[in-house]
Amino acid sequence: MNDKRCDNFGSFSDKTRRAWYRLSKNKLSVVGFVGVVVIVLAAIFAPFIAPYPTHAGKVVDFLNANQPPSLAHLCGTDPMGRDVFSRIIFALRSTLLMGVVVLSISVPFGTTMGLIAGYFQGSLIDSLITRLTDIFLAVPPLILALSVAALLKPNLMNAMLAITITWWTWYARLAYGMAVTLNREYYVRSAQLLGASWMHIIFKEMLPNCLSPILTKMTLDMGIVIMTAAALSFVGLGEQPPTPALGTMISDGAKYMPTQWWLTVFPALAIMIIVLSFNLLGDGFRDLFSTEEKQ
Repeated sequence: MNDKRCDNFGSFSDKTRRAWYRLSKNKLSVVGFVGVVVIVLAAIFAPFIAPYPTHAGKVVDFLNANQPPSLAHLCGTDPMGRDVFSRIIFALRSTLLMGVVVLSISVPFGTTMGLIAGYFQGSLIDSLITRLTDIFLAVPPLILALSVAALLKPNLMNAMLAITITWWTWYARLAYGMAVTLNREYYVRSAQLLGASWMHIIFKEMLPNCLSPILTKMTLDMGIVIMTAAALSFVGLGEQPPTPALGTMISDGAKYMPTQWWLTVFPALAIMIIVLSFNLLGDGFRDLFSTEEKQ
């Protein structure tokens, strides 16, 4: 038993090293990976990294209001005298939380719906799920998210709900297309002939073969979800003051352009770096999985 466990651990370790080797050959993917790690660590340890952690709350310092970037305030200060850099660091928390929660809900639900519809292709279940998916896909996701969020009380939780309602459809469509293809594979036909249940076939036979494109899309979608969340915050439908949110910071800073440019530019740069890091990492995962499939 112990030898078997050691063999499994060694095999997993070898696969991890090979995967990292292939990923590291793409320098841009490494940049994305490092960027994601730095962003996540900055969000987790925000109280220790931010030079003015109290400025993420109800704090005013009018003596230092509207200060340009300097050594004391790397990204300047806002009209309330709060350090912009500290608020950006704390805003990473709600930004990453939004992406993680939205994808944690929409990916399992959408993937399950797509696999069920694809397995029962041509049935009433297939028609119901695909028609529902088409209805949601007919409306641009940002417009639908704005509409749902506008009907609810503006806060972080309702913003997550609004985006989740729109996001599961993309994974349902992806899983549906893959399930239709996998239905013709010999191992699925063999499982059906052996009397395996549809749940066993979907979750034990089909799902493992769908994980690579789903994980790649999740990494790429993380940046898009964050941009959508920033758009909701920009119009006041996301995280509410005094809690910092990148979209809100951009919206508030736009009133003082161009003289106090740092109020808008630095939060916008933060969003750009986050989205770019996840996109570069997603491209690396896509190349990694495609290489494994060829082998």
